[in-house]
Amino acid sequence: MLFLHHKLAFAKADPMDDGLADDIAAEQAEAERFELKEQLDGRLADEWEEILKDARKDPDFTFVSDE
Repeated sequence: MLFLHHKLAFAKADPMDDGLADDIAAEQAEAERFELKEQLDGRLADEWEEILKDARKDPDFTFVSDE
């Protein structure tokens, strides 16, 4: 029974290890990025509206309103 003397351990998962950190850095370097630190100005509101228009064209899109 040699198996009883061995400990099985798993390495901690690193969510950035699969290239996500590189993807985030590339997104942050884009000229057309917008920062969430910005107040809701016209540019950010317009871009968000375009995102919503595209999303509503998706048949699987469901919109949850908090009204």
